[in-house]
Amino acid sequence: MKKINKNMFSSIISKLLFLFFVLMIFTFTFGITDAEAQCAMCRATVETNYNNGAGEASTRLNSGILYLLCMPYLLIGTVAFFWYRNKQKNERNGKRTLKISSNPSM
Repeated sequence: MKKINKNMFSSIISKLLFLFFVLMIFTFTFGITDAEAQCAMCRATVETNYNNGAGEASTRLNSGILYLLCMPYLLIGTVAFFWYRNKQKNERNGKRTLKISSNPSM
């Protein structure tokens, strides 16, 4: 049976966590088929406009809100990707990465 050392175990865990977060971001970003994300004031305005004959405004407003909702997830995902890639490159080149420990002698 192959013995797993501490570095190998932490590397496997970090890869699994990264994969989990990437899958969650893609699921939350692209897995929603139809959502109506409107605040109460926007909804009242859209309903008033829809009753007056301007039904196209509601779909544009929903699309804009969903577009704004995706931006933070994309930014966080981009930062996480570059952080992970940089960490992997440093590990391959033998550079030490910053490790926070409760033991001051480390």
